[in-house]
Amino acid sequence: MNWDLSQQPELVQTVAAYALQGWQIALAWIVQPASWSQLALLALAYVLAVLLSRRLVPFLRNFLTPTPAQRNIIASARRFALLFLPLLLPLLAYAFTAIGEAITLSAFGATAVIAFGKRVFLFLAARVLVNETIRDPFLKLLGRYVLLPVMALYTLGLLDAASAQLNAMTIQMGNITFSVMALVRGLIAGALLFWLGRWSNDQSSAYLEKQQELRPATRQLAAKAAEIAIFGAAFLLLMNIMGISLTSLAVLGGAIGVGLGFGLQKIAANFISGVILLIEGQATVGDFVELDDGQSGTIVKTTARAMILETFDGRWVVVPNEDFITTRVVNYSDSGSANRYEAPFSVSYDTDINAVPAIIEAAVATHPGILQAPYPPDCELRGFGDSGIDFAVEFWVNGLDDGPNKFTSDVLFLIWNALKDNGIEIPYPHRVIELKGTPPLPEPQVEA
Repeated sequence: MNWDLSQQPELVQTVAAYALQGWQIALAWIVQPASWSQLALLALAYVLAVLLSRRLVPFLRNFLTPTPAQRNIIASARRFALLFLPLLLPLLAYAFTAIGEAITLSAFGATAVIAFGKRVFLFLAARVLVNETIRDPFLKLLGRYVLLPVMALYTLGLLDAASAQLNAMTIQMGNITFSVMALVRGLIAGALLFWLGRWSNDQSSAYLEKQQELRPATRQLAAKAAEIAIFGAAFLLLMNIMGISLTSLAVLGGAIGVGLGFGLQKIAANFISGVILLIEGQATVGDFVELDDGQSGTIVKTTARAMILETFDGRWVVVPNEDFITTRVVNYSDSGSANRYEAPFSVSYDTDINAVPAIIEAAVATHPGILQAPYPPDCELRGFGDSGIDFAVEFWVNGLDDGPNKFTSDVLFLIWNALKDNGIEIPYPHRVIELKGTPPLPEPQVEA
């Protein structure tokens, strides 16, 4: 084949050169007797792998499959191992081919064909891994567009040439110089490291959430510390893989410090305030708080910058962490402590007020949500009003008197029924109109 490619682009010439080289290698394999024996060994290795995998796969599937009720760590490991059963065929073929390679090397001293067959079986194993074993969408995408192309180059024997070409190409950013190969390696390693960091962070957070003996604030602090440590270690490892010295980042670190001093000081203050809140445990997820400006709600989420409150009308309020440090915040929950409320009422002046406290306290105590500790219901005389005698009953409950709980409303119903049952009148305002002076006499009627 004497094609004139001098007028074609350099890429076309390079590809044509590799294609011609491959064609010449294939012709050399065809005419050599040793190549036929290696091809026969490849076919034999594949047939043996098929026969053996047909027997091993059902046995291993029955052995590794746990019962649906088993949820321990051993059962999880067995379910994970089941995902790799499709790899058995290409890996067995690779192992038998390695044995055939040793036989060919001792008999003929040449193993080019059988070595190529080994690489083909490895490529098939990688393809099965990406298409049938990996379940995570990100890892599947990474395997499809990174692992399979790399394995294809390795199978064709072009991986070293491609690596050398990428190493020869360099990129310079200021005083930092790195090759394209380092950039590609960094992108791949960074994607894997940060995926692994995210997975590790999810696992550690799930584990810490199960430790109910720890306070919620302690669990959140441990989860945040684990997250910072995991991603910090991933970043340092990534810099090492890319070959970037950490001393080269000194200028960037100085710029970040200046930015924190000027434009990012609020973000830094909120971040530090969030750490203080987690350490001290003053407010955590699930607490009902009231801010200095009158806003109130349940903390549903904490972030590095702010806490998110959910009000009883379903609105989310984002409150900077700094506000919990520098302003007055009332925490009604404090990890489930009791709260005291009171329900005011009045009775008529004709009532025997000495009997009212016992009647009301007994009625309120029948409510299932009213606590007897730290104090039982307490009915107190508050004053003498214009229309009646004012009382109020104090009671303690676990939770808040709003949202799903209507403690005060229930207590007022109990008070009403108790007063009615005992014949005690609930007063309403009375007004006496007093007319002074002599009213005018009616005019006499004159008959027509």
